[in-house]
Amino acid sequence: MRTLLHKILIFGLFIALPISSCTDFLEESNPNEMSTDSFWKTLDDLDAGLIGVYNAFKNGNILSIVPEYNRSDMTWPGFGRPNTSDPYYIQDFNASSGAPNGKWDALYKGIFRANQVIKATEALMPTFDEEEQKSRANIILAQAKFFRGLFYFYLHNSFNNGEVIIYDFVPQDESEFYQELSSAEEVRTFFVQDLEFAYQNLPPKWTETKNLGRVTAGSAAAVLGKSYLYAEDYNKAAEYFKDVIENPEYGYKLTENIGDNFTTMNELNTESILELNYSLNYKAEVSPWAEDQVSNTLNFSFSPVGGWRSAYPSSWLIMAYKEDPLDVNDPRNYVTDEDGTTRLRKYSLRTSYSIALVDDPDLEYYGKTTAQATAFNNQETAYFRKYTNWDIVTNEKDIVPNLRSGVNVRVIRLADVYLMYAECLIKGMSDIEGALTYINRVRHRSALQLLGMDGTGEFPAAAHDNKTYNAQSLMDHLMYVERPLELSVEGNAIRHLDMRRWGITKQRFEDLSQLKYYTDNYEFEDVDGSTKTRWGSVLQEEFIETSKVLVDYQQAAQNYVEAAHAYWPIPNSESIANPNIE
Repeated sequence: MRTLLHKILIFGLFIALPISSCTDFLEESNPNEMSTDSFWKTLDDLDAGLIGVYNAFKNGNILSIVPEYNRSDMTWPGFGRPNTSDPYYIQDFNASSGAPNGKWDALYKGIFRANQVIKATEALMPTFDEEEQKSRANIILAQAKFFRGLFYFYLHNSFNNGEVIIYDFVPQDESEFYQELSSAEEVRTFFVQDLEFAYQNLPPKWTETKNLGRVTAGSAAAVLGKSYLYAEDYNKAAEYFKDVIENPEYGYKLTENIGDNFTTMNELNTESILELNYSLNYKAEVSPWAEDQVSNTLNFSFSPVGGWRSAYPSSWLIMAYKEDPLDVNDPRNYVTDEDGTTRLRKYSLRTSYSIALVDDPDLEYYGKTTAQATAFNNQETAYFRKYTNWDIVTNEKDIVPNLRSGVNVRVIRLADVYLMYAECLIKGMSDIEGALTYINRVRHRSALQLLGMDGTGEFPAAAHDNKTYNAQSLMDHLMYVERPLELSVEGNAIRHLDMRRWGITKQRFEDLSQLKYYTDNYEFEDVDGSTKTRWGSVLQEEFIETSKVLVDYQQAAQNYVEAAHAYWPIPNSESIANPNIE
């Protein structure tokens, strides 16, 4: 953003110089061009500007999903094993790396647009006489402040220990872009004020179909709760999370099927709190990666069937999914085969809807079994289903033109809030039973074995693990099982931020680098009836003679340094251009 805007401003100053002494008539605005003075005149103008802010949020660099998860413990950067030079995975990125530069640029572009709407709305507000006009303008202002607050929340948690540049104005010339860094506390105060305004002034929900997907007071409450959780103010965070959970005006509830949160089916559902909307419509005149494109390309990043598989699950995550225990008392876990035999599902519903395993017989993959659908070669033993179109096409390239997907990105959903609220109950209130309630709600939705003693809690008929939990053991479960398995590759760098705020990142890489995993072959019946083998496609912890040995995170364990890698550095695109940043 900075480079482009500097070029625009410099070019504007350059062409103005030769005509500075011309007549007044030459200095008048060109009636064939739109200027800021002529544009911001009506409520419709404000809403049109707001659409630009929503579009800025769709820029894939803001969430930067693949790089953000490759720098955590959750993914292996595709494609193929055993070696990788991915700088985020091996913790070898720096200020010139693409991900921090792209994220910084996209976030400040969104802030610039939000500021335009905020300043224009504040200037026009006194001109509105009717209450309906004032109300509409105020809601536009609240949406713009929500996004400015959200973008600064992301900057604060992503860059330079939270010390970034605050723009609460619209720069008018090049020099105004050259601002100094503000302290982390100043940045935090700034975005909390924006989010509080949004929380107090946004509607609890939108009723008209055309407005579905716009941000709400519940969206603001969830982000505020996250901000206080990240600041370790557990009681304050719990207040916002409790509002999200219990406020009947929001109407949030978990979907019956966890898979409803990952595909084009049941989008903008009752669990969704903040969601990016996409469709299979296509703008041929712009790049597939452009922010004003109505589709997205994440399907190609994750899919092995016509895609690039730029990231797939790390070994420990695959094993954790495979070992996710089923509630044997829940009828949802029983399936009937073609011969009429009833049996227990091989893997949990959460596992099947989150990742594709070669030996999963219970959920189709691109219209076939998982083994039939893809090769599972190069020592790849699982793929993420999330963000892909596995349920509606036989290959991602079936969608023509290619490089597009209509799968919405669920940025915050209720299950995340339940688990964050549980953390607040553990750390802020020592309420273990209360925390178990919310964790078990998430688990019960996927027919998983629940935590605690049989016959207890909201679901006494469910099978429990019959363990007694204290604060430490329940937090360990949240950190290493529940949050990573429920929320894998979702939201804004959830796993990286969780690891950092829990202070486990370095130790986590070191521990994982000591683990060895092994592969086994898988025989299956192909669509033509022949027997084939997927070599090295089954991940396991037991060594056999034909195994390949897989070890993750050895370079990350050596390279990771808290001071250098816990936050993205200030990008060199900013530090080189801005003389006020050292």
